[in-house]
Amino acid sequence: MQTTSVNRCAWAGSDPLYCAYHDLEWGVPVHDDRLLFEFLTLEGAQAGLSWITILRKREGYRRAFAAFDPEAVARFTDADLVRLAGDEAIVRNRLKIASTRDNARAFLTLREEFGSFDAYLWRFVDGIPLQPARRTLAEVPASTAVSDQLSRDLKKRGFRFVGSTICYAFMQAVGMVNDHTVKCFRWAELCGNIGEKR
Repeated sequence: MQTTSVNRCAWAGSDPLYCAYHDLEWGVPVHDDRLLFEFLTLEGAQAGLSWITILRKREGYRRAFAAFDPEAVARFTDADLVRLAGDEAIVRNRLKIASTRDNARAFLTLREEFGSFDAYLWRFVDGIPLQPARRTLAEVPASTAVSDQLSRDLKKRGFRFVGSTICYAFMQAVGMVNDHTVKCFRWAELCGNIGEKR
């Protein structure tokens, strides 16, 4: 992680965990299916909460949801879901917990159709990260036409907690769009998808 003297997006603040996430993960193109499932799950869990809350529970989520192995999560029983609703290491929202199993099952079905979730997902941006060059945080939208399209398609395929705002946050997190503001040191590093990916 860079020192605190560098220019970062305003939302990163000064929390070390937030800064590390901003500097090392946010906006880096992700092509690993398990990591994509992790981000999809965490963004859904974040709905109505702050992202720092989810970051602080991330390890708890990894333990609770089989390191985000969609095949394992798809096999969770109703008893597993009841048990997880009492797990203080995650957000104990029954609907969000149940949606993770539903999403894992939909994820596997989609992967069978397209070969990978990665192949399905990146079609929405023609395989290349969008580079909008926002000058300020105020210019960053909550959703876009692309996130609207992704949300509609995921819902049609049985995914839950995938509204357009959640989908856009997901797109930002996995590098489908480079929404670092232009004065942020990460914007230039990630601009043009210079090969940095996960």
